[in-house]
Amino acid sequence: MESTFERVVDIVRKTCELDDSIEITMDTTFQDLDLDSLVVVEIALECEDALGIEIEVEEPPKTMGAFVELVDSLLNA
Repeated sequence: MESTFERVVDIVRKTCELDDSIEITMDTTFQDLDLDSLVVVEIALECEDALGIEIEVEEPPKTMGAFVELVDSLLNA
């Protein structure tokens, strides 16, 4: 079974059309990937649909790690 990190990275890659040559780690920021806040919202919506969760945050996480932790907490709620 895929980890939450792997699932989220798959969604990010599909949503933003990023190929596998672009390294994404827990420390990668959305800014590192040149993704603006609208794209981050789109990623959050895709995660909601794919994972059956509802993400409600005022300030979006800055790193993939923080985003994955948020998703994990919602999956385990």
